[in-house]
Amino acid sequence: MLDHSELLVIGECVADIVRLPDEADRVHPGGSPANVAYGLARLGHRAVLLTQLGPDENGRLIREHLVSGGVDVRTDGSTAPTPSAAVTLDGAGQAGYAFDVSWTLAPVAVGPAPVHVHTGSIGAVVEPGSATVLDLVRAARATATVSYDPNVRPGLMGDHAAAVRRVEEYVALSDLVKASDEDLEWLYPGEEPEQVAARWLGRGPAVVLVTRGGDGALAVLPGGRVTVAAPAVEVADTVGAGDAFMSGTLHALAGHGLLGPDARERLRAVDRDTVVGVLRHAVASAAVTVSRAGANPPGPDELRKALTRN
Repeated sequence: MLDHSELLVIGECVADIVRLPDEADRVHPGGSPANVAYGLARLGHRAVLLTQLGPDENGRLIREHLVSGGVDVRTDGSTAPTPSAAVTLDGAGQAGYAFDVSWTLAPVAVGPAPVHVHTGSIGAVVEPGSATVLDLVRAARATATVSYDPNVRPGLMGDHAAAVRRVEEYVALSDLVKASDEDLEWLYPGEEPEQVAARWLGRGPAVVLVTRGGDGALAVLPGGRVTVAAPAVEVADTVGAGDAFMSGTLHALAGHGLLGPDARERLRAVDRDTVVGVLRHAVASAAVTVSRAGANPPGPDELRKALTRN
């Protein structure tokens, strides 16, 4: 049954300016945390996004997009320009990003207390706002489960060793961590993703998920590992794929009653069959998103159809 308690997402909004040869620029609402909040709201959850949006055209576009999907948008009142990213796509639809980002999130009280808190990406590492995010996540653990996606953006991570330490702080605070194989290669060059996931598991999370693009996804949990294949799909672009995977994951966990502080121990004891089902929801959600342009995650009917096809 769907849990209608609030899910709080903390992090940046970004205007993705997609640039293709011989075509006019297209602006898509984006930002990894914003995409996750939008995906959760589209799937029927009460999603709150704590973020920053400038008083500019990009900020208006993103706010309207989020609100239209059902997201409750909260900001700290900053008047800084809305972050943007120039997005280029290669021949396979793989996205590359060049960011123009300011992140100065100030402490904001968000009530009522959410059942789950998700964070990651730029907002979790770019100072000075990342210090606020870390404090909010620390405080949230008493009343919520926590998930984290590093969603590494190399050009914004700063000093490598410091970035790894910050990422590991979030891992230790989280009940669920999701990372791509590319994230892990940047953080720990030359190490096998499954080995990193197992090491992270020892730092505190109940489950660590690793996405592997067209090769599907892997879950590492105390009882071993679980893998699922990626559905066959014609890729339009990969913008927002990992975020749709994340919202699909949280949607499935909520359906199993595995979000919230009272569910923390059940999540630690989750069985392999449940994890397989969660991963199937996640990869199906990502598959819908990559089949169309931009960060456009599925609604519930689309996700159900995608699950029946795979």
